[in-house]
Amino acid sequence: MSYAAQSNPAGPHSMMKPTDIHDPDYFHKVVDCQWACPAHTPVPEYIRLIAQGRFTDAYMVNRRSNVFPGILGRVCDRPCEPACRRTRVEDQPVAICRLKRVAADHRGEVKHLLPQKPKKTNGKRVALIGAGPASLTVANDLAPLGYECTVFEALERPGGLMISNIPSFRLPEEVLDEEIGYILDMGVTLKTGHRVDSLKDFLKQGWDAVFVGSGAPKGKDLKIPGREEAAANIHIGIEWLESVAFDHVKSIGKQVLIIGVGNTAMDCCRTSLRLGADSVKVMARKPRQFFKASPWELEDAEEENIEIVVNHSPKRFVVENGRLTGMAFETMEYDIDASGEITGQRVTGEVVIPCDDVILAIGQENAFPWIERDIGIEFGKWDEPVVDKTTFESTKKGVFFGGDAAFGPLNIIWAVEHGHQAAISIHKHCMGESVQDRMPRGVNLTTAKMGVNEWSYANDYDPALRRKMQHVELKKRFQSLDVEVELGFSPEQTAVEVARCLNCDVQTVFTAESCVECDACVDICPVDCLTIAPNGAEDDLRTRLKAPAPNRDQALYVSNPLKDTGRVMVKDENLCVHCGLCAERCPTAAWDMQLSDIFLPHADDEARRREAAE
Repeated sequence: MSYAAQSNPAGPHSMMKPTDIHDPDYFHKVVDCQWACPAHTPVPEYIRLIAQGRFTDAYMVNRRSNVFPGILGRVCDRPCEPACRRTRVEDQPVAICRLKRVAADHRGEVKHLLPQKPKKTNGKRVALIGAGPASLTVANDLAPLGYECTVFEALERPGGLMISNIPSFRLPEEVLDEEIGYILDMGVTLKTGHRVDSLKDFLKQGWDAVFVGSGAPKGKDLKIPGREEAAANIHIGIEWLESVAFDHVKSIGKQVLIIGVGNTAMDCCRTSLRLGADSVKVMARKPRQFFKASPWELEDAEEENIEIVVNHSPKRFVVENGRLTGMAFETMEYDIDASGEITGQRVTGEVVIPCDDVILAIGQENAFPWIERDIGIEFGKWDEPVVDKTTFESTKKGVFFGGDAAFGPLNIIWAVEHGHQAAISIHKHCMGESVQDRMPRGVNLTTAKMGVNEWSYANDYDPALRRKMQHVELKKRFQSLDVEVELGFSPEQTAVEVARCLNCDVQTVFTAESCVECDACVDICPVDCLTIAPNGAEDDLRTRLKAPAPNRDQALYVSNPLKDTGRVMVKDENLCVHCGLCAERCPTAAWDMQLSDIFLPHADDEARRREAAE
């Protein structure tokens, strides 16, 4: 029986449709790192530029999407790295974040490459409350379009959590000042030491739009016995870090306990060592697999001999003669099932751990006492503003939120993306257009072929392992708070690390009409991601591939019916490593390697669209 005549048990109406490669989200999702990044930074593109020594170009590619490459190259939470396709072939992802820092540290002058505020403004006044990453991104996007942007900041310096909560041994102040300065130099007005106490009164000033990027400034407290008696030696993590950053606190006790195991806790424990603590313990209520801190943050803390104590639940503060002397903890045991979920817990005892100071880093939340509840802004169950997740507009027209102020504590890169989207909405609002009417994403595909079997990218697989970041030696890093611990990659490390990128934005594109079903591509594929098979329902087809494809997080590529047999070419995007061997081996050029350039609209794109329509 010929392939064309074979019956499909699933029936013709349940067959998979040919993949639409002109849907930008199809190939966008294939570039896992870019898909995972909230701001959708084109990671493979800037890594190729670094490989060519084009650091300034790599920086500018970064800046278009993430705005703060030097900052985020040091302190990003790196959602891109767990998604990196390199982990399909080995344990460690490409050091994407560290390479971002390489571009920032080695770039040339970029001021002349940045957008500038036009000589004549458009007369629209936009107020931004809070000088954190979300507000600064909005200003970055709108000032070059002629908007008069004014940023109001309660503290004496801009940066939000980037200046107040991230220690300078992780993020040097000169890096922060430089990248914020690029935005302020676009003609943005900054008013520091200017706290907004009433949004109702503020709105009376006649702003065309208001953006609230005030963060989640309230640290959570721990109301257990002894809290009030020991108040002088119990500190709220984010407030304490802010006091350190602004030189209001310059010392800490010799024995310090940190309650909580998030990234803020890691900054608190490492800062405590630099302020004179001899012993610092991080106290965790649950086992290590439930920690919120990033793995590298935990590693850096433990490298500095900080002890992390698991399965200890705070019970009371121990106070003797009016002075904090320790904390009592219940020791815990947990039942954990095969899926990693806790199914039961029990107290096994009680211990008292001596301490002079306790820092609480158990989370933070929004605080909006300055927003009246009678001005048309609705608040939800957890006292957070009701904000549209696409437009970032509140229930009051013309008032927008972003960053932690919108949906609670996230991270810097999320705040940046919120700022980009809010800037689009503010522009459309000020122009009298619907904030819901937004430009769609797009995709451009261009061949990477330069010769018969030559490509405009390096497609050889490099088996090198991830490079390890160089650190300042221990005895030097505690000399002052501003000794940066991470030194960046050396040129040799950079050369190896960029070669580890698999160029996931260079796609295998198939032309069904050219295929003669010789199986050459199937035979040469090193990861068995290609199969020529009769079409069928997706669940059925996934089981009939050369390597069964149970992972439905990524789509299957399915071609049009092949002319000779009616079968289809199927590619499992979850397995493909973009090596290009299929295109090199194909005798009819049915396969091609094509660069997928995803178009992600920003406010300036919306402005150009409006100009073109006028």
